[in-house]
Order: sequence, then C-alpha cells, then structure tokens
Amino acid sequence: MTEPPRKRMVRPPTGGTESGRTVPERLKTAWKRTPSQQAWLSRQINDPFAAKARAHGYRSRAAYKLIELDDRFRVLKSGARVVDLGLAPGGWTQVAIERGVTSIVGVDLLAVDPLPPAHILQMDFTDPACGPELIRLLGGAPDVVLSDMAPNTVGHRQTDHLRIVGLIEAGADFAVEVLKPGGVFIAKAFQGGETAEVIAKLKQQFASVKTVKPKASRSDSSELYLVATGFKGRGTEGSR
Repeated sequence: MTEPPRKRMVRPPTGGTESGRTVPERLKTAWKRTPSQQAWLSRQINDPFAAKARAHGYRSRAAYKLIELDDRFRVLKSGARVVDLGLAPGGWTQVAIERGVTSIVGVDLLAVDPLPPAHILQMDFTDPACGPELIRLLGGAPDVVLSDMAPNTVGHRQTDHLRIVGLIEAGADFAVEVLKPGGVFIAKAFQGGETAEVIAKLKQQFASVKTVKPKASRSDSSELYLVATGFKGRGTEGSR
C-alpha cells in the first residue's frame, strides 16, 4: 500500500508584522563568523524590537526607545527645531520626522543615507566647527537636542568608559550652549558615578531631569536615558 504524498512543511512568517517573531530563529550558517558575531546576529534575528523595526521600515531598533520617551514626555512637536547627535543609521531622525518635525539636523562620523527634510552632516561632533555648522543648517536655536552617541571602543574598559562619559558631557555642554529657554535635552547614558555627576550639573540648568530605561533597551545593558526638560536659560548657575 503506497503512502500518501507528504505535505510540504512551510515555515511560518518570521517578519513583516508589528508583533515580530515569537519563535526563535537559528542562524543558517556560521561560516566565517566569530563566536561573538554569531551571538550578536542570533540576538538581532530574535529581537522583537529589531523585527518590529524591519516591519515598520525604521533603520534601527533604537527608534522604539525614542518613541517610548516621546510618548511619555511629548517633546517632538510640529514646528520644533531638533538636533540629532550621533544619528546613524537614522532611526531617531525617522521618528522625529514621522511625528511632525520638519526642521531637523543630524551629525555622525558615519555616512547616512538621506532623510528629507533633515540636513545630515558627516563630521566629528567634537570638532569645534561642528556646533556652529549644525546651528547654521538648522536656521536657529533648537528646541530639542537628542543624543544617542556612542564612542568607538578600543576594548580597554577604563578607556572606553572615559570616552562614553566624555561624549555625554560634550552633548550636555552643547545643549546648554544652544537650546532655547524651555528646551529639552535627551541623551544616552550609562549607570555609574560619572553619570550622577552629569545629572547633578543638568539639574542646575533644567527644571526637571529624569533617568529612564526604555523597554527597547536590552535588559542586560546598563544603558539608560537622561531626559532634561525646561531649560532655564544660559544665565543660570553652572551654565557657560
């Protein structure tokens, strides 16, 4: 007695929906990949926020961090001028544009594909010429300064930590120098004593400073975000 033909097993869809994946995927091949690269790719494939980002067309999963922060603090408003520090690959700028911001400028060391109407500057933010050029492209003082900057790491823990803290401080100094009164500064930071020092300085210059860990931030990461609202103006104590 002949057996009936077997039905072809079709793998259920693994992307293209807002809900993302529910069944873990495995890498098809590990050829020419280091163990750390394999681990990163596997985590990325199975990350629900990465799946949602691909489905929605966002350039990075980080878009959902800003979405959560803006849903809570309502800082991205139509007519606002926004600076995006460390914008590559452009997920935060995408969210800002999607939420009605039309005056936005971003900077990164890396090249970034166009995101009209945003002005994109490929430059080192710590270059003294960068800040004035950002304001020139923006056409005036910003209402919001966003910073998702992260330094290139060298693998030496203390050195890498100092670089991270240095970028946070540089972003905060820039925000204080250029923001309109009442403005907002949002920046990626990390838990630690140095972050507490930055928070203390920001509290002298902003009406409210909160630390938030968005759901899209990985649970095993010390990453958090500083949300400073109600900039008091450059005449306040501690301002330059």
